[in-house]
Amino acid sequence: MFDVIVVGGGPAGLNAALVSGRQRRRVLLLDSDRPRNAPAARMHMFLSRDGFPPAELRRIGRDQLSAYPNVEVRGATVTTAATTPRGFTVTLADGAVEHARRLVLATGQVDVLDERVEGLSALFGRGVYHCPFCHGWETTGMSLAVLGHELPQVMQALYVADRFSRDVIVCTDGHPVPEQAAGRLADAGIAVEETGVTRIEGEEGAVRLVLADGRVIERQGVYHRPPTRQHSPLAEQLGCLILPDGCVRVDEFQRTSVPGVYAAGDTARLEALPDALTFVITGAADGARAAVWLDQELFREDAGLGG
Repeated sequence: MFDVIVVGGGPAGLNAALVSGRQRRRVLLLDSDRPRNAPAARMHMFLSRDGFPPAELRRIGRDQLSAYPNVEVRGATVTTAATTPRGFTVTLADGAVEHARRLVLATGQVDVLDERVEGLSALFGRGVYHCPFCHGWETTGMSLAVLGHELPQVMQALYVADRFSRDVIVCTDGHPVPEQAAGRLADAGIAVEETGVTRIEGEEGAVRLVLADGRVIERQGVYHRPPTRQHSPLAEQLGCLILPDGCVRVDEFQRTSVPGVYAAGDTARLEALPDALTFVITGAADGARAAVWLDQELFREDAGLGG
């Protein structure tokens, strides 16, 4: 019986395991090694690690966990999770079953890319960017396109044009511009292309959008915010409350609606927030917060202090 099983080995999961391990908890970290930011060569807005390769951060995190013999890191995919009278069980893809008093879900989300646009997946994170907070500085002064027709996607063009470039075009991929955005785009001098995009090609710094009528739009960078889904079904299996955008609802302590189950990173958010923060540093902070409060919960339980 572990004190804590952490599912997911990104910044949130690694930090949750580190904090729990340093409190001498018996911890099992399970990681399928499929990070959301795998395509990205650099991460940003992490103090002392700005521009650092995310894969290197994960490697260092695992190395640091190896200093704690009470923390086990295992490469594994968790297929199911369930509550028990004593806590929780998780079943791994190889059939192994592990038990813990508490669970931390740090399984993250998956970007759902439109397969009809050839090349979008290959360039995502390498010329096609999802977030101006993460990539805006590097695209300053570039010719940019914003791909998408939903209002949040189209409004991203206004943000990018306000901060980083005066040469921005919106490609709505065969859809009309949302009525709420049309006037604002015109006032900002942002061009709109409604013809469908069939292919994206090129490389970082030189991207070409091939339209359905054969025309080509050449840009130095593209922003595209795709829809997301949960990387893992575990939260749903456990009965955690899921918000309309697919995020797991947590409170200020990173607790889900299921007692004993915590969630951290971009898999979860406070209901009061409009969106999940997808930054590496906030994921790490969530993991630390979850570990601190679940440790206190276990301490009060063992000491007979009640809730």
